[in-house]
Amino acid sequence: MKLIKTLLATAFLVSAMAQATTLAVIDSGTDTLHKDLLASLWINPIEGEISNDRDEDQNGYQDDIYGWNFAEGNNLVIDPKYRNSLTPDIRKFFALQAKSFYGTITEEEREWIKTKLGEQEFLKSIQVYGNFMHGTHVAGITVANNPTAKILSVKLIPTEVALPGQKEIEMAASQKGLGLTLAKLALGQLAKAQITQMSEIAAYVNSHKARVANGSFGTGYPQARMIAELIGGPFKLTEEEIVEVAKHFLGTLNKEGVHFVGEARNTLFVFAAGNDGLSNDEFGSFPTNIDADNVISVAATIGSGKLAGFSNFGKKTVDVAAPGVAINSTVPDNMYLKVSGTSQAAPYVANIAARISETNSELLAIQIKKIIMKTVDKRRSYEATVKAGGDVNMDRAVQAAENTLKMNLDEAIDLSHKQIKTTDSEKGLSKDGALYEGYVLPMPSPFVLK
Repeated sequence: MKLIKTLLATAFLVSAMAQATTLAVIDSGTDTLHKDLLASLWINPIEGEISNDRDEDQNGYQDDIYGWNFAEGNNLVIDPKYRNSLTPDIRKFFALQAKSFYGTITEEEREWIKTKLGEQEFLKSIQVYGNFMHGTHVAGITVANNPTAKILSVKLIPTEVALPGQKEIEMAASQKGLGLTLAKLALGQLAKAQITQMSEIAAYVNSHKARVANGSFGTGYPQARMIAELIGGPFKLTEEEIVEVAKHFLGTLNKEGVHFVGEARNTLFVFAAGNDGLSNDEFGSFPTNIDADNVISVAATIGSGKLAGFSNFGKKTVDVAAPGVAINSTVPDNMYLKVSGTSQAAPYVANIAARISETNSELLAIQIKKIIMKTVDKRRSYEATVKAGGDVNMDRAVQAAENTLKMNLDEAIDLSHKQIKTTDSEKGLSKDGALYEGYVLPMPSPFVLK
């Protein structure tokens, strides 16, 4: 009997591993020591790939046991020097921020936030900690309640990000005339250089057969404008020219970004829509505006049927909406924190994508995307802001994937709507869903310190 139990347990383990989905988290790093992530870490399957200063799998990334740090060019997917940097004030700030989103914050608490936002030392500390914990928080959401998905840790964002384009600024300053043209040229070169690095990341993700990749990072219009002002400063560009240069920069990033996601055509890239409260149709945002079949863009909701005030949107460019306010997840040093943003909404959708892939591993990235978009709970409130017109429905999406094992994709999706009913549109909403007009943690960006 003991032998039979052992064999059954082994068979179950093999089955679970066969269904496991590799899920790349392209972010600011993942805490590989967090007790709730240990069982969910991707570990290089090549025998002997350990920390020994040798590249056993000969892929050019020495000792990439849990993934790779592209920001610093090493295998440290979390920077240990920032450990123990979660202060009581930072924790209090996030707690009060969540209360402000739901309209339950007191005037005294509101004043405390305003005071802290006026302190440069606090702003610096929360920016640095925000980057440090960001990837771990996102990673926890991608695998929540899913014991088979495995996190491939890819660090793109340094914990402290320097201002960009110094060479480009110096080049611009040395030129006379042709200001708008040269500013566009400089930013175009910066954009292409960024895509070159990100294409290497996508190739790495592809080499490890990640079916899903979450990207809760980005450059929105406000950040692009900041860069345009830096680059265009020596030319004294007009307001109209700065706007034109910023949009040109984002347009170049997204146009060239097709090559980035094209390096991993079998991977569904899930991108956060952005936290600027702007229309991505009008202003643009990178990489969430990349137009490709294996890209899905995610807005953040504050309860079913209502976008969070900070969330970017776009009928043409933002695909679905998912929970993004006060999401409790893992942060470094075996701790947890409630954080808000489209950065939290995107990994919720990545979690769904992984479950779909595990249910039917034959589904292509474009088919997984279709299932997610076609199984949403439709909301009239999203008709002008979200392409799919609704909130994602995890249970229905997974049910549709299960149905594809017996029928074609369209039939599977249609049947799933009969099997899983729409959730209550008012569930989770406060009396007014008020949004505090203050600091919202921005998504990390490769370009600017925020």
